[in-house]
Amino acid sequence: MLEPVQIHCPYCGEPMQILVDASVDSQRYIEDCQVCCCPIEVAVAIDDEGVPHVDVATENDG
Repeated sequence: MLEPVQIHCPYCGEPMQILVDASVDSQRYIEDCQVCCCPIEVAVAIDDEGVPHVDVATENDG
């Protein structure tokens, strides 16, 4: 099940919506910013109620 989550690019600061797979307890992957195309490191953790919590970082900070 994919859940929409609003994030802000750590490079350009633009808001964007990503879809995260809430059926996986925790995951880490790279997704390019839809505005500036820089690689964003995305870390997702799903809590006990199935709500995704997302942290983003630059590729070098993660």
